[in-house]
Amino acid sequence: MKTPGDPPHRFAYRRSPDQDVRSPAHHPVVIIGAGPVGLTLALDLAKRAVPVVLLDDSDCIGEGSRAICFAKRTLEIFDRLGLADAMVAKGVTWKTGKVFRGTEQLYAFDLQPEPGHKQPAFINLPQYHVEAALVAAVQAEPLVDLRWSNRLAGLAPRDDCGLLTVATPEGEYRLEADWVVACDGARSPTRGMLGLAFEGETFEDKFLIADVRMAADFPPERWFWFAPPFHAGQSALLHKQPDDIWRIDLQLGPDADPEWEKRPEVVRPRIEQMLGHGDFALEWVSVYRFQCRRLQRFIHDRVVFAGDAAHQVSPFGARGANSGIQDADNLGWKLALVVKGVSPVALLASYDSERREAADDNILHSMRATDFIAPRSPGERVLRDAALSLAASGKFGAAFVNSGRLSLPTTYSNSPLSTRDEGFHGGVAPGAAFRDAPLLASEGPHLWLSETLRDGRPVVLSYGGGRRRLGSAGVGVVDVPAVVQQRERGPLEDPEAMLPRRYALVDGDAVVLRPDGHVAARFHNPTREIVAAAVARLEGRAR
Repeated sequence: MKTPGDPPHRFAYRRSPDQDVRSPAHHPVVIIGAGPVGLTLALDLAKRAVPVVLLDDSDCIGEGSRAICFAKRTLEIFDRLGLADAMVAKGVTWKTGKVFRGTEQLYAFDLQPEPGHKQPAFINLPQYHVEAALVAAVQAEPLVDLRWSNRLAGLAPRDDCGLLTVATPEGEYRLEADWVVACDGARSPTRGMLGLAFEGETFEDKFLIADVRMAADFPPERWFWFAPPFHAGQSALLHKQPDDIWRIDLQLGPDADPEWEKRPEVVRPRIEQMLGHGDFALEWVSVYRFQCRRLQRFIHDRVVFAGDAAHQVSPFGARGANSGIQDADNLGWKLALVVKGVSPVALLASYDSERREAADDNILHSMRATDFIAPRSPGERVLRDAALSLAASGKFGAAFVNSGRLSLPTTYSNSPLSTRDEGFHGGVAPGAAFRDAPLLASEGPHLWLSETLRDGRPVVLSYGGGRRRLGSAGVGVVDVPAVVQQRERGPLEDPEAMLPRRYALVDGDAVVLRPDGHVAARFHNPTREIVAAAVARLEGRAR
């Protein structure tokens, strides 16, 4: 059985000059773990002119496809980092899902029913492809020192730094870092070294993941079955990946033996029963149990946790990798401001509160999906089956069915970085993630609102020509829909008025976007001083 992501995705160990000094070498930021979250954060910080040391105990990209579903919000983050175009071109784009009971289709759903977004609702792309693209980008960044086969062997947090002991094939050495960011996965050694509890729930049912290579004409959609005829009494999921690879998930039940279930002679008959033929090759097989857990706090002195090291959810809903990458997006700009001395350390408390809110949101949706897919009592199963029977009646019934609510960005409902607004009705409220919209260049290609975030600074959307009135150092202003000059790519306009409709703008309105695209403030006819105060608040500089 072939494993995708094997060589040539291996990387040689290289000795660092830090290993040749007596005193611990000092760095502003050390990241533990070169998975998607650690790589994204390292690349983001480098683009904000913050040097990073990135340690990974392996010498290769992780085996197997693992996470495959990458959401629109995550693709917008990757686009800001210059990676989304290649990922979308390689991946399988989709937005339609279908839910079945037995052979009957209960309903279908559209994850992006409105036009006018640069990125698709989802792409399916194996995690090793995403990691390979991130590694290549990181290796091209002179401010990132990526050290393979460097394992964190010890961590002593201090009030103003962290002291790390790092093990290599040539022995141990020490580092000192102003900030240590643990992106080292669900089994996080960093978390264990600090003795931190990972609180939550582990579910008993086990599920089989199988990636198979085959030629098939199934459409690029998410298909989910309750009680399919080929896997009676359980559930199943089918996703298309690039290169004729198909992801199949099969519910196994609580008593399944993981090692037995992974044997090819056991897996193949299950897949053959599903497909009705044996003309396929097994690429990767794994068995997992759902876990919904998180740390009580994501920041412990100078150690910050992100991704699976901070929180873990079941895979239904594609919330794991997407949430972790959005952790990096939330943390990157804040940590850069703190490292540069622009903002106080207290700004990072908003990372803790906002991403704990996101984790709780993801865990809630994940647990509800898990309870529906794998009922834990006869009573729960009766209610689930009643909901499935009702779903065939139309949209009302379909709302009760939960095959995994798919990943959406969390609205930070109580963010300390938001400025309260009054008198707005509709649109995108403070704390919510921005909604993209086209900005047509009359001389050149289309532009998108999401592209205005590439500069890594706050953006002000001004409806009614407030560019000169509101512009100030450190803030980009986009006039909507007035024609303005945007960098070197020509004037902007929005002939279909999608942007003012989506943000419920009237003449004189302004919307302040954070560097991560969440809305920070909305105003009617603001002055430059009012906008500057909102920017100071979102950067943690308000008094």
